Amino acid sequence: MPIYNYVALKNNKDVVKGKIEAANHKEARSIIRKMSLLPTQIVEDTKAEGNKIVAKKIQKMSLQDKIDFTSTFQILVQSGIPVIEALMFLENDAAKAKLRNIAKELRRQIIAGATFADTIAKYPKVFGQIYIGLVRAGEDSGELEKTLERLLELQKKEAAIRGKVIGTLMYPIFVIVLAFVIVTIMLVFVFPAFREMFENLGKELPPITEFLMNIGETLRTYWVLIPIIFVSMVVTIYTAFTWKVSKYFIDDFILKVPLLSALITYSNFSNFVAVMQVAYEAGIPIIDCLFLSNITITNHTLQMKLAETTTKVQQGQHLSLALRSVNVMPKMILFMIATGEQSGRLGDMLLQATIFIDKKLDTIIDTLTKMIEPMMLIVIGGIVLVLALALYLPLFSSYTA
Repeated sequence: MPIYNYVALKNNKDVVKGKIEAANHKEARSIIRKMSLLPTQIVEDTKAEGNKIVAKKIQKMSLQDKIDFTSTFQILVQSGIPVIEALMFLENDAAKAKLRNIAKELRRQIIAGATFADTIAKYPKVFGQIYIGLVRAGEDSGELEKTLERLLELQKKEAAIRGKVIGTLMYPIFVIVLAFVIVTIMLVFVFPAFREMFENLGKELPPITEFLMNIGETLRTYWVLIPIIFVSMVVTIYTAFTWKVSKYFIDDFILKVPLLSALITYSNFSNFVAVMQVAYEAGIPIIDCLFLSNITITNHTLQMKLAETTTKVQQGQHLSLALRSVNVMPKMILFMIATGEQSGRLGDMLLQATIFIDKKLDTIIDTLTKMIEPMMLIVIGGIVLVLALALYLPLFSSYTA
């Protein structure tokens, strides 16, 4: 009988790890719950003596890879083609070698006796907990094709939101990089060329001109500093957004900036509510729905707040009341969830909430895009003004004298 490694919560706060023997993933989850534990991760131990199927490493998939894989696989399964034959088609005809290798390994393990859900559960870093949890629910309910269709919509939605946010940020990033290049060229080549002329004027240079002249000559002498400064800036920004201490501070600060707060909040809740809706429709218990939804939250402050709702719901509180108590979710979404709970149509109301969030997010992105353009003009204008003053102030002072 297979052996499963599990990670669970004891008393909603202590992390417990261990191993259990069960016939399948569903039975393992049931056994863990009977131990008064809340399972957060269950993975089959492929190295245990009782397990004959040995899982091989497979390459990590990007979001677009997952969309391509799920799209083809969902169409084949929905057409009534068995899972093994669907994977065989992907193994032979998938556009990317990576997808062909993944399909080959999954098919090998399923032929050896594993289920599709148990097989992908061995690769949480490749498929993700949300994908694994929804596929397992689909298999258990006998509606794998419907679950795959919901998963595909979920992935396309995530890709669309990511594309909108990246598209909004591309313009200011391009402008900032271009400004850095132009300023560097001005300091290294233009300002030093004017030094001799300024010195012949016999006047003391203004502080701003002297300062930029010195920087230009330093960069010209020690030109290796230019790529070092650029790389240092990129590394500093990357570290600030990935190092836990700085990321937590930034996440908390962003939620206090009016328009950025709305963008981050609605983009996070767009995925949160969408995953909850799909998981709920798939028949997953509400506690597990919250756990899967919380995985999608990228802002640490929101994630910690929403994690409290899982504990409160487990203690018997209604979902809408638990979400309202943490005071981070927009009121309109809370109203829809409360209405869905009271009317017994939570799945429908979660779908309506998803549509509402998408429309709201589009409005926020449009507003932000319109605001970025004048802000960038102000930044570029400020840079040009400083450079122009540094070049012309010595001439103006000379003519005045």
